Amino acid sequence: MFQGAAALNLDAKGRMSIPARHRDALVLQCEGRITLTRHPHGCILLFPRPVWESHREQIAAWPMNARAWQRIFLGNASDVDMDGAGRILIAPELRHAVGMDRDVMLLGMGTHFEIWDAAKLAENEAQALAGGMPETLSNFSF
Repeated sequence: MFQGAAALNLDAKGRMSIPARHRDALVLQCEGRITLTRHPHGCILLFPRPVWESHREQIAAWPMNARAWQRIFLGNASDVDMDGAGRILIAPELRHAVGMDRDVMLLGMGTHFEIWDAAKLAENEAQALAGGMPETLSNFSF
Protein backbone atom coordinates (compact mmCIF):
# COMPACT_ATOMS: atom_id res chain seq x y z
CA MET A 1 0.00 0.00 0.00
CA PHE A 2 1.38 3.35 -1.04
CA GLN A 3 0.66 6.30 1.21
CA GLY A 4 2.07 9.64 2.15
CA ALA A 5 3.11 12.76 0.28
CA ALA A 6 6.45 13.79 -1.18
CA ALA A 7 7.35 17.23 -2.55
CA LEU A 8 9.46 16.72 -5.67
CA ASN A 9 10.84 18.64 -8.63
CA LEU A 10 10.81 17.78 -12.31
CA ASP A 11 14.16 18.28 -14.02
CA ALA A 12 14.56 20.15 -17.30
CA LYS A 13 13.75 16.97 -19.26
CA GLY A 14 10.55 16.28 -17.30
CA ARG A 15 11.99 13.50 -15.16
CA MET A 16 10.89 12.88 -11.59
CA SER A 17 12.81 10.92 -8.96
CA ILE A 18 10.72 8.34 -7.12
CA PRO A 19 11.39 8.59 -3.35
CA ALA A 20 13.53 5.68 -2.07
CA ARG A 21 10.77 4.33 0.19
CA HIS A 22 8.49 3.85 -2.83
CA ARG A 23 11.23 3.02 -5.32
CA ASP A 24 12.15 -0.18 -3.50
CA ALA A 25 8.51 -1.29 -3.34
CA LEU A 26 8.00 -0.55 -7.04
CA VAL A 27 11.09 -2.54 -7.98
CA LEU A 28 9.83 -5.51 -5.96
CA GLN A 29 6.23 -5.23 -7.15
CA CYS A 30 6.76 -4.54 -10.86
CA GLU A 31 10.50 -4.34 -11.56
CA GLY A 32 10.15 -0.56 -11.93
CA ARG A 33 7.69 -0.91 -14.81
CA ILE A 34 5.07 1.83 -14.46
CA THR A 35 2.16 3.25 -16.40
CA LEU A 36 1.20 6.92 -16.27
CA THR A 37 -2.12 8.32 -17.42
CA ARG A 38 -4.18 11.46 -17.14
CA HIS A 39 -6.93 11.89 -14.55
CA PRO A 40 -9.81 14.28 -15.28
CA HIS A 41 -9.32 15.99 -11.90
CA GLY A 42 -6.07 17.48 -13.19
CA CYS A 43 -3.38 15.08 -12.01
CA ILE A 44 -1.39 12.20 -13.44
CA LEU A 45 -2.00 8.70 -12.16
CA LEU A 46 1.04 6.45 -11.63
CA PHE A 47 0.32 2.71 -11.54
CA PRO A 48 2.60 -0.28 -11.09
CA ARG A 49 2.16 -2.02 -14.46
CA PRO A 50 0.31 -5.10 -13.11
CA VAL A 51 -2.23 -2.88 -11.34
CA TRP A 52 -2.68 -0.80 -14.50
CA GLU A 53 -3.18 -3.88 -16.66
CA SER A 54 -6.20 -4.87 -14.56
CA HIS A 55 -7.66 -1.35 -14.86
CA ARG A 56 -6.87 -1.23 -18.58
CA GLU A 57 -8.92 -4.37 -19.22
CA GLN A 58 -11.89 -2.91 -17.32
CA ILE A 59 -11.67 0.42 -19.15
CA ALA A 60 -11.37 -1.25 -22.56
CA ALA A 61 -14.62 -3.12 -21.86
CA TRP A 62 -16.64 0.04 -21.17
CA PRO A 63 -19.62 0.58 -23.48
CA MET A 64 -19.50 2.89 -26.49
CA ASN A 65 -21.20 5.74 -24.58
CA ALA A 66 -18.04 5.95 -22.41
CA ARG A 67 -15.68 6.34 -25.39
CA ALA A 68 -14.64 9.88 -24.36
CA TRP A 69 -13.60 8.58 -20.94
CA GLN A 70 -11.69 5.71 -22.56
CA ARG A 71 -9.77 8.32 -24.53
CA ILE A 72 -8.90 10.19 -21.36
CA PHE A 73 -7.59 7.12 -19.55
CA LEU A 74 -6.35 4.79 -22.31
CA GLY A 75 -5.49 7.38 -24.93
CA ASN A 76 -3.21 9.20 -22.50
CA ALA A 77 -1.60 6.09 -20.97
CA SER A 78 2.16 5.85 -21.25
CA ASP A 79 4.33 2.91 -20.18
CA VAL A 80 7.60 4.01 -18.58
CA ASP A 81 10.43 2.29 -16.76
CA MET A 82 12.41 3.66 -13.85
CA ASP A 83 15.99 4.34 -14.81
CA GLY A 84 18.99 3.26 -12.75
CA ALA A 85 18.71 6.42 -10.65
CA GLY A 86 15.03 5.75 -9.80
CA ARG A 87 13.68 8.43 -12.13
CA ILE A 88 10.75 8.31 -14.53
CA LEU A 89 10.12 10.51 -17.54
CA ILE A 90 6.74 12.22 -17.64
CA ALA A 91 5.91 12.89 -21.28
CA PRO A 92 5.46 16.55 -22.27
CA GLU A 93 1.93 15.77 -23.51
CA LEU A 94 0.89 14.51 -20.07
CA ARG A 95 2.57 17.41 -18.27
CA HIS A 96 0.86 19.90 -20.58
CA ALA A 97 -2.56 18.18 -20.29
CA VAL A 98 -2.62 18.65 -16.52
CA GLY A 99 -0.75 21.97 -16.34
CA MET A 100 2.25 20.49 -14.54
CA ASP A 101 5.30 22.68 -14.05
CA ARG A 102 8.45 22.08 -12.01
CA ASP A 103 7.17 21.67 -8.43
CA VAL A 104 5.08 18.52 -8.00
CA MET A 105 3.57 16.44 -5.22
CA LEU A 106 3.53 12.65 -5.26
CA LEU A 107 0.65 11.23 -3.21
CA GLY A 108 0.41 7.56 -2.27
CA MET A 109 -3.20 6.46 -2.81
CA GLY A 110 -3.08 2.80 -1.79
CA THR A 111 -2.49 0.79 -4.96
CA HIS A 112 -1.24 3.72 -7.03
CA PHE A 113 -0.02 7.32 -6.86
CA GLU A 114 -1.29 10.71 -7.95
CA ILE A 115 1.21 13.27 -9.27
CA TRP A 116 0.00 16.85 -8.94
CA ASP A 117 1.35 20.23 -9.83
CA ALA A 118 2.06 21.50 -6.30
CA ALA A 119 0.15 24.78 -6.67
CA LYS A 120 -2.85 23.05 -8.27
CA LEU A 121 -3.01 20.48 -5.44
CA ALA A 122 -2.91 23.21 -2.79
CA GLU A 123 -5.76 25.03 -4.56
CA ASN A 124 -7.76 21.81 -4.93
CA GLU A 125 -7.35 20.92 -1.25
CA ALA A 126 -8.31 24.44 -0.13
CA GLN A 127 -11.51 24.22 -2.19
CA ALA A 128 -12.31 20.79 -0.73
CA LEU A 129 -11.82 22.05 2.83
CA ALA A 130 -13.89 25.17 2.18
CA GLY A 131 -16.71 23.01 0.80
CA GLY A 132 -16.92 20.97 4.00
CA MET A 133 -17.07 17.25 4.45
CA PRO A 134 -19.30 15.40 1.98
CA GLU A 135 -22.39 13.63 3.29
CA THR A 136 -20.92 10.21 2.44
CA LEU A 137 -18.31 10.78 5.17
CA SER A 138 -20.71 11.97 7.86
CA ASN A 139 -20.31 8.78 9.91
CA PHE A 140 -16.53 8.59 9.52
CA SER A 141 -14.38 9.23 12.56
CA PHE A 142 -10.81 8.57 13.71
